Amino acid sequence: MNGIFRRRHLPHWDVEGHPFFITACLKGSISAIGLRRIRHFREALDARHRPRDWTPERWEHHKNKLLFGMIDELLDTNSPVRHLADHRQAEIVQNAFLHFAGDRYDLLAFVVMPSHHHWIFLPKESWARTAVTESRWAGRNRTPREIISHSIQSYTATMCNRVRGTNGPYWQTETFDHWARDEAEVQRIIRYIEDNPVRAGLVSEPADWPFSSARLRERDRIPPGLPLMGG
Repeated sequence: MNGIFRRRHLPHWDVEGHPFFITACLKGSISAIGLRRIRHFREALDARHRPRDWTPERWEHHKNKLLFGMIDELLDTNSPVRHLADHRQAEIVQNAFLHFAGDRYDLLAFVVMPSHHHWIFLPKESWARTAVTESRWAGRNRTPREIISHSIQSYTATMCNRVRGTNGPYWQTETFDHWARDEAEVQRIIRYIEDNPVRAGLVSEPADWPFSSARLRERDRIPPGLPLMGG
């Protein structure tokens, strides 16, 4: 596997030509109790023995999926910060995803939840080459995923804080990100993203949630896996 690996508090893989599944949480959206639960669960996972027939990469991927599932459940059920329950702020995030769809990236799915968002996208190859070169000239040396994600997070933080009449950190510093290995995984991620409001008990059908690609997909009759149109 060729790619770029970086770690701050969370692991970040960038693999060219593969879609990225990104989750961003609001600042403070996981309580102190939730953070302790996450830490203990991570320690318990690290103490488990890897199955003999599993590669280290497969084992780490499996543990990360289990940890992510726990975090996502906490965000859906026990989040003390839910700014995105305000439809004005949720619409800002949704419109930000759609703004560069078809230009900078293929937008495959998204959902804006009260405390976080999920989305999956594939950077456009021609745009990515130019963007990476410009990033290097500016001394930042960012990957296409980093450029796209930073742009979305920065713009939405500014605009949503304006709606709230405040300033300061809006999102958690780091996002959870994962690169999709094949088309089957892309389809699983799309279902996971669009089913989030149903799992959280907010609606009975994915397309009923107003800030989701499922609603747009049904409206425009776009099959899962095909890019959504920008706005």
